Amino acid sequence: DYNSVFLTTDNMEAVKNSDILIFAVQPAHLEKILESIKHLLNENHVLISTITGFSIAKMEGIVGTDKFVIRAMPNTAIAVGKSMTCICSNEVGEQRIKVAEAIFNRLGSSIAIPENQMQAATVVCASGIAFWMRLIRATTQAAIQLGFDAKEAQELAMHTCEGAASLLITTGNHPEQEIDKVTTPKGCTIEGLNEMEHKGLSSSLIQGMVSSFNKINSIKTDQL
Repeated sequence: DYNSVFLTTDNMEAVKNSDILIFAVQPAHLEKILESIKHLLNENHVLISTITGFSIAKMEGIVGTDKFVIRAMPNTAIAVGKSMTCICSNEVGEQRIKVAEAIFNRLGSSIAIPENQMQAATVVCASGIAFWMRLIRATTQAAIQLGFDAKEAQELAMHTCEGAASLLITTGNHPEQEIDKVTTPKGCTIEGLNEMEHKGLSSSLIQGMVSSFNKINSIKTDQL
């Protein structure tokens, strides 16, 4: 708990008065910022970058391999304390990765992964927000077609989605276990599921995510 918060627009002053430095700027700006503050960094500083594509090796090339360097990839649900944040670090940064986890666990959930999985995590967790929004939107449109007004339809869709996720989080069950609980022989649920699969629901989602992953890997910049 803090009695006060110190605000400054001076990067040098911020570094001098902080142990944990979180970078959330455009990739093009990070290199200049690191160059300007590296002479102020000491053995206590923990550097946490939330910048997509700016590798640990590139950061180490500026500040040195002896600094605690951590990459974190939150998603937009961080705005409501529900982000799924993926975290990785350099070798020495492993000593401070719990610090990053403590920060991001207050803003949702976090998981430590190898850096070579950060591109895939971007698709699953960051782009994934958009994918789930589209599924919720489609469910909303279906509910409208079934007779609900737009507000009711969206409320039904988003809270049902929340409930489905909460079931898996709370029970630890496989999705198919929960599906089996609501499908009956010749029932309406299995009828709907089969029609969705015939139209390619699962394969379309999987291929869409693979396409996003391929797109990330096709982008060649000096930051990757």
